[in-house]
Order: sequence, then C-alpha cells, then structure tokens
Amino acid sequence: MAVVRDKVTRLFVVAAIAEAISWAGLLAGMVVKYGPPGNELGVQVFGPIHGALFVAYGLLVLAVARVHRWSLLATGVALACAVPPFATVVFERWARRRGMLDVSEPAPEPAPVG
Repeated sequence: MAVVRDKVTRLFVVAAIAEAISWAGLLAGMVVKYGPPGNELGVQVFGPIHGALFVAYGLLVLAVARVHRWSLLATGVALACAVPPFATVVFERWARRRGMLDVSEPAPEPAPVG
C-alpha cells in the first residue's frame, strides 16, 4: 500500500504544479487574444492542456484523499482550489506542511519476546 500511496502522492504534486503552470499559459493566451494582437493561438494551445490537467488534478485529489484518509472538508477545499489560478500549488504546500501528504507508514510495534 505504501508504494501506491507514494506514487499517487507524487502524481498529485506534479498535477498541482502542472495545473498552475497551465493556468499561467492560459492567462497569457487570454491576454494576447483579447489584447491588441488579437491572436487566439495561446488559448487554442493552452485551453485543452489546462482542461486535461484540471480533470487530472481533480481525479488525483480524490485518489490522494482516499489513500491518505483526508476529511471531506479537506477534499472539498482541494477540489475547489482547482478553480482559482495557482491555488493548487498553495493547497499542495499547505497540505504538505500539515503532514497530509506524508508517505511514510508508521513503524510496526515490536513483537513481545517470550
């Protein structure tokens, strides 16, 4: 179970960072689209990328919440953080500081001798 927990947690961290980066690209594309150049290429490129990463982040939140046994409130906040730009990274850092993303399992108690 520790291997699955480790992989899911790492994927969650990568997805949180990638989703934030895709937000930056999408916002830059929107500035170019609605600004003086009027070029839609940035939105056409970063729109689908951001959409896919948004969905991946949401699915990984559900997976991480299950393997780490997050509360319903923490899971809801993590999902809601996908909406505002760059909030996924803020949530990931917050969760890491509180030990919600620790992958180490507690050491088993020693067996009694005798």
